[in-house]
Amino acid sequence: MSPDSSEFVNETVDPPIRGFLHTPDTPTAEVLILTHGAGGNAQAPLLRALADAFSNAGITVLRCNLPYRQLRPFGPPGPGDAARDRAGLKNAVAAMASAMNAGGNASAPSRIYLAGHSYGGRQSSMLCAEEPDLVAGLLLLSYPLHPPRKPEQQRTQHLPDLHTRTLFVQGTRDPFASIPELQQALKMIPAKTKLLPVEGAGHDLGFKGKATRAELPQIILSESQQLFGR
Repeated sequence: MSPDSSEFVNETVDPPIRGFLHTPDTPTAEVLILTHGAGGNAQAPLLRALADAFSNAGITVLRCNLPYRQLRPFGPPGPGDAARDRAGLKNAVAAMASAMNAGGNASAPSRIYLAGHSYGGRQSSMLCAEEPDLVAGLLLLSYPLHPPRKPEQQRTQHLPDLHTRTLFVQGTRDPFASIPELQQALKMIPAKTKLLPVEGAGHDLGFKGKATRAELPQIILSESQQLFGR
């Protein structure tokens, strides 16, 4: 846990919410909810680096473990977990809106954003396709457009229903989607979108252990602010 974050737990809802909350010294009226990929958790280096960058810009950040990860510390989600994980994301959005509004807080969020790496991003996009007015923007990191080496298995069925502004961040060496493949998929989305390629990066976007791309979180922050109209 980084020194500027605190544990966040809400077990009054089902699925419960568990993660880490980054509260800026001078918060803006914005909240970012960050989730992980299928093999990761809320402590993933990419999520921690992004949480630091966004919270340093005044944005309150909740990086949380999806419901399947709360039940199983290791391994990918099972086939029946997706709907429950989306319910957990919806609970997190509601909890953050409620927390920021508690007591007539003057800094109540005017905007909440969902962000996720790989599986977490895909579930966030599916949730927003189901509920277009849920959040103000989406940040999708390493979107898993198809399984590696199986480009025919496109995960695009919900994209025509996605009406939320979305920033895609994709490594040029990501086996889950090439840049040209994503460019074609983005044409299916009626909302405003932007694709940020990360040259030479794979599915982890260069955040594996201590080998991190120090400048990337700030670039993502800047690009998201431009797209979401902050």
